[in-house]
Amino acid sequence: MARLSRREKRIRRHKRIRKKVFGTPERPRLAVYRSLHHFYAQIIDDTVGHTLVSASTLDPEFEKLTGKRGGKSIEDAQKVAEILVKRALGKGIKKVVFDRGGFIYHGKIKAFADKCRELGLEF
Repeated sequence: MARLSRREKRIRRHKRIRKKVFGTPERPRLAVYRSLHHFYAQIIDDTVGHTLVSASTLDPEFEKLTGKRGGKSIEDAQKVAEILVKRALGKGIKKVVFDRGGFIYHGKIKAFADKCRELGLEF
């Protein structure tokens, strides 16, 4: 049997996580994704399949904060968290379910989650 690639392993982990993690209107799902060059986060209501709030390193507001477009550092993930939490609190979202997207909980993912908690989002 052929060995699985890192990407395939992540996708399997994500499918396993998604069996348990589900966003409701009272407690939507905070989904994160990181690529080689960017970091993305969205708050999703899975009952209707709508994205309520989103932020990423491609966002114009991120570009105003950092002076650059795109970013792959831990600090950039924390800036995305600041933008996302500000928008979420503006829409009255305080409690979420965290979906790490199959990524291991360390580095950028952990820094992002810690910053969101610090700024007032409850997991």
